[in-house]
Amino acid sequence: MGLPSIAGAAALRAAVGEWAEGAASASGYDAAVSSSRAAWARLVGVPTSWVAVGSQVSAMLAPVAASLPEGAEVVVPAGDFSSVVFPFLTQRDRGVVVRQVPLAEVADQIRATTSLVAFSLVQSADGRLADLEAILDAARRHGARTVCDTTQAVGWLPVAASSIDVTVCAAYKWLSCPRGVAFASASPEALAWLRPVSAGWYAGETVWESIYGPEMTLAGDARRLDVSPAWLAWVGAAPTLDLLAAAGEGVRWTGVELADGVRRALGMPPANCPILSLADPNGAVERRLREAGCRFATRAGRLRLAFHVWNDEDDVARVVEAVSSGA
Repeated sequence: MGLPSIAGAAALRAAVGEWAEGAASASGYDAAVSSSRAAWARLVGVPTSWVAVGSQVSAMLAPVAASLPEGAEVVVPAGDFSSVVFPFLTQRDRGVVVRQVPLAEVADQIRATTSLVAFSLVQSADGRLADLEAILDAARRHGARTVCDTTQAVGWLPVAASSIDVTVCAAYKWLSCPRGVAFASASPEALAWLRPVSAGWYAGETVWESIYGPEMTLAGDARRLDVSPAWLAWVGAAPTLDLLAAAGEGVRWTGVELADGVRRALGMPPANCPILSLADPNGAVERRLREAGCRFATRAGRLRLAFHVWNDEDDVARVVEAVSSGA
């Protein structure tokens, strides 16, 4: 989980206080949602009208999966995060075929029968990067649509979402937002074929005039894919997203430099990625990292460390000492 900005944490504390005092109002949270939507649009380089809001990646991908024609073929990387894969696997009763292929072969595996390719730009388990340009080129040549999960990318890696049909992003990782903040981008062409299966009152053209039936008038832009927001989470998200959207590239690349510093010290090649994946067959490295006070995760049978703007050279030294002390 990303650490909140000082401003984001303060805003969330204040909002909880207002809620506890009975001073909060539902419409009062709209400003935080709108601000967050606009900031994320700036981060990924698309118009705000392309951006939908929600709470989780799988929920944001549900309209994509539901919009597939019967018998469609979907290509995904083997071992990708399940929220990218499960929404398409649930369509198997409609004859949808999901081909799981090695990450390095995704572009080569796209063929004339492929309807859609869905992939994470950066793999959650170990930080491997998908070859975005090769995948997009192959998809264009074969007429396949593209869906990219940018959860492990936006916040440290520049992402141009305008070149992809649909992108999704959970913001509690590199974007340091509270859990329950997620985004999707949909190009106008994608919006034409996407079925808004999660549409509710917040997807209406005029939100506060869409809370009762019987008529349905959905937003004309990507807001038609909105899922009503978990309000308090967005209050904490808005100041942090504004901060990150205004930050320079050097700030966002800090974690890459630190992670590669660990790799150099351990005799590993640089990976140009802030996610560091370490083998630990007997659990000894995990024990030493915990004793050193390091925070990390166990993913796909390996140890996963992620460096970001709150880390520094002292953290590099701490990790290197812990990992190498048993060598």
